[in-house]
Amino acid sequence: MTHPLLAFSPEVAAARAAGRPLVALESTIISHGMPYPQNVAMAREVEQIVRDHGAVPATIAVIDGKVRVGLDHAQLQLLATAPGVMKVSRRDLAFVLAQRRLGATTVAATMICARLAGIETFVTGGVGGVHRGAPSSFDISADLQELAQTDVAVVCAGVKSILDIGLTLEYLETHGVPVVSVGQPGFPAFFTRESGFQADFQLDSAAEQAAFIRTKWQLGLRGGVVIGNPVPQGAAMPKDEIDRITTQALADADAAGISGKAITPFLLDRIVQLTGGRSLATNIALVKHNAAVGARLAVALHALPPQ
Repeated sequence: MTHPLLAFSPEVAAARAAGRPLVALESTIISHGMPYPQNVAMAREVEQIVRDHGAVPATIAVIDGKVRVGLDHAQLQLLATAPGVMKVSRRDLAFVLAQRRLGATTVAATMICARLAGIETFVTGGVGGVHRGAPSSFDISADLQELAQTDVAVVCAGVKSILDIGLTLEYLETHGVPVVSVGQPGFPAFFTRESGFQADFQLDSAAEQAAFIRTKWQLGLRGGVVIGNPVPQGAAMPKDEIDRITTQALADADAAGISGKAITPFLLDRIVQLTGGRSLATNIALVKHNAAVGARLAVALHALPPQ
């Protein structure tokens, strides 16, 4: 039976009926991660990349009291331009649905909704993590706890350099979340290919990744898998430059009293300003690259026996 709070687009509904592989996509990147009109252009390009690699895109958002799995152009435009779109994580999901508010789903909320919709693969830019200064602020993204309990594979370009990457990886290890890298042993750091930390495992092909993920779930080991796919070499930013700019952006956020869920959108916007727009181009490039890797993974998972 279809969940009463889910509403599928015609494309997604047809894919479900035909048994085709689906790829979940988040909507916070549209509403809070990029400026207009680049956000809409990126969303449509990413969806097409998923199609071109043999899967069906399912961008997820909360609209009119329903979790919309698959969005049309008008809905994408609404998320990209409407004022006051709520940033929806696990804590917020029931409220936004019950109040019929417009909400853009984070990694955590998208994972929840993807699981409800039976979608195993989710593509995003980067996952949240342990924020710098967390030992005193306790600022840890809900994405990490979701990865510990929700059975969805998350393809990303690692975690953003604005976070404490070492503590993020320690948290994931403690909660048994495998961290896989693609094409290199090192774990990527969003704008840069290398974070200075190693992933748990390197699995380069979609078939290898799918076999590992399916085996994990067949063992009854709950939770997601992080697939760290580094930004393409030509689009990566120099690590020393992004580290310096991140430090400046963090200082600016502290001076402005920015905290909580507002801090990541603020920092990303500030980094775009400080890099003269180059970080936005990197962000778009890495999301598109993740879409290709995620679509191939979805196809490979779909070819294996289910859990």
